[in-house]
This record gives sequence, structure tokens and C-alpha cells, in this order.
Amino acid sequence: MKRSSNRLVLLVGLFLAVVAFVLIAVMFSGGGPGGGGNAATAAPAEVPVVVAAKDIPLGSRITADMVTTKDINAADKPLDSYGDTSLVIGQTARQPVTAQQLITSEILNGGGSIANIAVPAGYVGIAVQVDQVTGVGTLIKPGDRVDVVTGFSTFPLVVYGGPSASPRAAAPAGSPEASAKTLDLQYDPNSIKTVVEGLQVLGTLLPPASQQAAAASGQPASGTSLNGQQEIVILAATSQQAEAIRFAQVSGTIALVLRSSTDCTATDGTATSCPIIPTTGITLRKMVDDFGVLPPQIVEVLEPTPYPSPMPIRVFPSPSPSPSPSPSGSTAP
Repeated sequence: MKRSSNRLVLLVGLFLAVVAFVLIAVMFSGGGPGGGGNAATAAPAEVPVVVAAKDIPLGSRITADMVTTKDINAADKPLDSYGDTSLVIGQTARQPVTAQQLITSEILNGGGSIANIAVPAGYVGIAVQVDQVTGVGTLIKPGDRVDVVTGFSTFPLVVYGGPSASPRAAAPAGSPEASAKTLDLQYDPNSIKTVVEGLQVLGTLLPPASQQAAAASGQPASGTSLNGQQEIVILAATSQQAEAIRFAQVSGTIALVLRSSTDCTATDGTATSCPIIPTTGITLRKMVDDFGVLPPQIVEVLEPTPYPSPMPIRVFPSPSPSPSPSPSGSTAP
């Protein structure tokens, strides 16, 4: 009996030793309780990010075939990236994008600064300075299409006139003929005209001071507050268009008007040239004839004058009087 008891104890001890060995081996191999979970936690998790499926030109409206997703390490995912293509489809590319490049909010919203400009072949880049009134609130972004409207008021301001060479009967007051005669005796120096259309914006630059002030006031740095800030806009233009723009900068004024992105986008979403819309230009004569603006009326005020000789007809602003003969009976100097 004693020998049998010793044998039983020995077998039990051997069995426990085998069980302990197996448990230790399983734990070190990661298959024990909790081992699989720790291994899964330690493994790097992957998340999807949106990338370009092909090259996307500047100003293109992103379509479904232009983007795709790929998985990257969650720790490497940029904060301004997107995880679903639906978030970027329909947006405008504010920078040229190459295939497999990550789509970020800066690409879709514009960075508000000029880091790199790629001028299209056959074009030149020209800079214009606008403010919140002449630059659509300084909200113009790279990839947009704009028209350039110029204004001139440097023409001669004085017209000397006399009796009409072909006399005509006096027209009734208020009649179109009377209005035309009124305009014949006046001269308005202002002339407005759209000179170039559909220019693509290559880049924009906002003053850092304005951005800092906007951030301090809690306003976004995109120029949405009325603070009178300026903006530099780089346009892609032909050499001839650049000359016209520069002439307007030197001799007149410039305003940019924003074109609809739908009008300047092809059916596949890529940016294309905008349709040309012919315009006539605007002067006071056009405003009266085509838009029904009432012409100003000349008010003649008779004042005594010491000069018996007739003076030329003056239209605002009056020129300096010309030397005239001395009044009768006066002593000439």
C-alpha cells in the first residue's frame, strides 16, 4: 500500500509539472488568456485616407473618378486629411494635385498664401492688388476664374463750345432731344469696361497683419470681416492681356469679378476656359440711353460782369479767365 501511494503521488506531481510546462509555453507564445488581445492592441491600426487617383489640374471640380482611398497607419494620418471620398467630391482643387497625393483641406480651401506658382504654358503671371470692394471681399482663391473690369477718369475735364454749326429748333423741355442737347454741352470723364475675361487665379496673398488681427478678434483669417484689408491676386494671362491690365493699373482702376465655377468647368470636372460675354462698356451716354438714367440738367445763372466782350462757353470745371480788354473808361495798366 505504501508503495502504491508513493507511485500515485509521483504520477500526480509529474502530471502537474507537464500542465505547468504547457501553460508557460502557451503564455510565452501569446496564445494564453489575454495574450491574443495584447498582440492585437500592439499591432498598428490602419485607417483609410483620400488620395488622388490621377492628376487633378488647378481649378478642377473633383469627381468620383479623380479620387480613391488607401489605408495608412492611424498614427501617420494628418489632421487635415479626409477618410471618405464623399467629403471631397464636388470641391474645387485650389492647387495642382498629382496622382496618389493626399487630399487635404489646404488643397480644397487654399492656404491664403503663395508658396509655389505654376504658370501654364503660353501664359504669364501678373499680380493685381485689390481690396474688399474691388476684390469680392478678398475671398478670391487659387483656381477661381475672374474677369478684369477697368475704370478710367483721366480724360480732359474741360470742353470749350460755341453755337452749334447746324442750328436746330429748340426742343421741348424733358424731351429726348433736349436731353441729348444737354449731354452735348457736358462731358463726363468716366468710362468703364471689362477688358479681359475668364482669367485663372494662380495664387493669392493676404497680409499677415490682417490675418493676425482677424485671429485675435475671433474672425476667420479668410477676409470675411469688414476691415479694409488688401489682397494680392496672381492671374494667368496672355502677354497682350497683361499689357491691358498693366495699362489699367497705371492710368485707371481695376476691379475683379468672380465667375461661376460651373461656367468654367468641363463635364468631366476639369477646369476649362470660360465663355466670352461681349460687353459694350459704360459711359454716361450709355447709362442715359440704355438704362434710363436721367441726365443732369444745366442751370444757367446770369451774373453781372465788368467785361463787355463775350466769354467762351464754360462747362465744369471752368478754366481760368483769359485776358480781356479793360472795361470802357478804365485806365489800362
